[in-house]
Amino acid sequence: MKSLWNSFKAAFAMFSKIPMPMVDWKKENIKYMMCFFPFVGTAIGILTWLAGGILGVHAALEPFFLAVILTVIPVFVTGGIHVDGLLDTSDALSSWQERTRRLEILKDSHAGAFAIITACVYFILWLGAWDQLLGNYNGICIMSLGFMMSRCLSGIGVITFPKARTDGTVAEFSRNASEIAVRNVLITMFVILAALMIWVDPVLGVLAAVSALLVFWWYHYMALKYFGGTTGDLSGFFLCICEVVMALVLALGGTFNL
Repeated sequence: MKSLWNSFKAAFAMFSKIPMPMVDWKKENIKYMMCFFPFVGTAIGILTWLAGGILGVHAALEPFFLAVILTVIPVFVTGGIHVDGLLDTSDALSSWQERTRRLEILKDSHAGAFAIITACVYFILWLGAWDQLLGNYNGICIMSLGFMMSRCLSGIGVITFPKARTDGTVAEFSRNASEIAVRNVLITMFVILAALMIWVDPVLGVLAAVSALLVFWWYHYMALKYFGGTTGDLSGFFLCICEVVMALVLALGGTFNL
């Protein structure tokens, strides 16, 4: 139980800005860390559900202002750790350099022009999706679950995908993880989340889960083709793309009264 508690603390300390007690970063304390990664998404999902489903109904807020609040909730909870991966990966992909150079760009702390463009487009898409989803209670509930689903898939990628670097953060987490146990837990959680989404709304739930899986398939293809495997930045890139695609699919699906 102590190992599980330490893995829980490590997951929130690593992937969120939520204050956590100190944890010793040794192998025994982080081997189940990825099992608790989706629970960071639970925190985001709860805040999203409260803001979109409760605050949106009972507070006299303008829809655009509420959409802004919903857009920044994940950034406030995570500190933008995954957005950093989104921007670094965008610069690397847009460089059209050979693989070694792309990996070097991922490690570069400077933001290039393509990173800035990607950030603008990314947050505009979120604003549009949330503005469209307001009033669609089922869509908001499914997207709240989506923040967990994206992290299940991201964790599965960390555990199962080839690693682009042997000395990177993802490689370190994978070496120290109980791979089979973590993978099975994350797959089970994904299946449960997909079932909950379908229970909330059969059509929208299927659309959200299938879109997440399609992005995951593309992520695997992209990571291996252009980088030779995954990295921490690529995992963050996937997570951001997966979530915004789910939001857009839900927003568009809701307009057809499916």
